Amino acid sequence: MTRPYADLDYDWSPNFRDNFKAFFEQSHNNQRTANKNILEELVRPRLRIAIVTETWPPEINGVALSLLQLCKGLQKLGHKILLIRPEQTQDCQEFVPNKSCMVKAQAIPKYTSLQFGWPQFLKVRQAIQEFSSDIVHIVTEGPLGLSALQSAKQLNLPVSSGFHSPFQDMSRFFDLAFLLKPIQRYLRWFHNSTQLTCVPNAETANALRSFGVDCKLCVVGRGVDIQRFSPQHRSEKIRESWGVATDTVVMLYVGRLSPEKQIGMIIESYQQMRQQGKNVSLVIVGDGPDHRHLTQMLGAESVIFTGALSGQALTSVYASADVFVFASQVETFGNVVLEAMASGLPVVAFDYACAQQYVVNYLSGWLVAKGNESGFKQILYALPERLVLQRMGRHALEATRQAGWQFPVQQFEQALYEVVQTAK
Repeated sequence: MTRPYADLDYDWSPNFRDNFKAFFEQSHNNQRTANKNILEELVRPRLRIAIVTETWPPEINGVALSLLQLCKGLQKLGHKILLIRPEQTQDCQEFVPNKSCMVKAQAIPKYTSLQFGWPQFLKVRQAIQEFSSDIVHIVTEGPLGLSALQSAKQLNLPVSSGFHSPFQDMSRFFDLAFLLKPIQRYLRWFHNSTQLTCVPNAETANALRSFGVDCKLCVVGRGVDIQRFSPQHRSEKIRESWGVATDTVVMLYVGRLSPEKQIGMIIESYQQMRQQGKNVSLVIVGDGPDHRHLTQMLGAESVIFTGALSGQALTSVYASADVFVFASQVETFGNVVLEAMASGLPVVAFDYACAQQYVVNYLSGWLVAKGNESGFKQILYALPERLVLQRMGRHALEATRQAGWQFPVQQFEQALYEVVQTAK
């Protein structure tokens, strides 16, 4: 075979000729590698993926909504999805799996809006087997996830898992600190029983490593639908319904009403701001076990509680506020921060997880060191006027332009392929 540089053997200097030949050889090799990669992409088999989760839309939480986007993305790429989940009174209208397996559901104490699935082992194993699953991906570590893990082991199928909720940190907010060590031991055993665990960021991976999770960890990030969450959904009618003036600064919280979210700290700061004569209002979107306590707080009658919202109602509320306040310090990511930024809101949050990744301090929001609750309150007391917040909101919006779901879906797909190939 004629070498591509055979006709270059003229009376040039040896160094020039050797470097020129090396350049062509490297280019030739690079092209062959690129062609090989393209061919591998074209012939990659489409997977049959059993996804096991205790939470799924229309439940409103970051795990369920993120999983929905990942499943939609995988199916769009040609993969087949078996969805194993607890029964629900309503079906998700945004996604239809290739096959479903539903087990009996049980409400979670103190979280009656959430539920876990009964460990119906035989039913789960049969569904996984009949679907001819290539891999089992377990999203949640509850009873249903445990039964799926056992089923996959019996069927000799590769297993991946996801870590989404820092149960070991949340336990102290529910007077369950004595369960911290047992929870850690269980999580360590569960994830070490899988070939790979998906985490939303490197910080979460480090936390898992710190208490002994030694399976392979893979970052699968999060995204935001910038068509759905947008400043274009701003509604003056909604602001009028809140009874706020044109120059009123509307602070917004969206998420579960639960002790670990530290919403009480936001309300206390808001009360202090009102006593100082600040022209501010506070809107809280969501529901949960802390709702009654929060509404009974002194002065909380001036706080606007909307309850849980979704769809157009939620996007309009985001876009109609002026600043997003998020006091939680136990998130693995915090999708609501991205949703707020895509809606054109600057963010006040602790410096970790999603906020650390996307917020630029004093440009698109304010970042406070974890544990510095007095510093968080001081930021709220010193919030600037609406015109300044609007400028910062434009920077927040710009930061989300490349934060869609396409790349996280590709990360997830690659992780699943890796587990399947390793098993083979």
